[in-house]
Amino acid sequence: QVHLAESGGGSVRPGGSLRLSCVVSGYAVRRYCMGWFRQAPGKEREGFATIFMDDTTTTYADDVKGRFTISQDNAKSTLYLQMNSLKPEDTAMYYCAAVWGRCGPRRESYFSYWGQGTQVTVSS
Repeated sequence: QVHLAESGGGSVRPGGSLRLSCVVSGYAVRRYCMGWFRQAPGKEREGFATIFMDDTTTTYADDVKGRFTISQDNAKSTLYLQMNSLKPEDTAMYYCAAVWGRCGPRRESYFSYWGQGTQVTVSS
């Protein structure tokens, strides 16, 4: 069984930065694809970044590319999301997710394990 726990959310002004963390508990963490998702009220859950924990291969959605960076520290079994140049449109609940094996589509149904989420609010 894999357990995920996000932290680091909060409230920031437009243009600010936040760093989210997701601690991964379980076996063979290096063989998992990890993803970051977000969901605003009334909207679909959006997968915007993935990383394969073993070789650090990454993918990004166009709306976060250049602003957000996904990374990992296998020694600490932790996934990170560095968010810069935050916009009000980034306001959402942010979730980390995991699935065994290589990364596939950034779709909710593809991932097997989920954290409880951490709120990010960007407002002036």
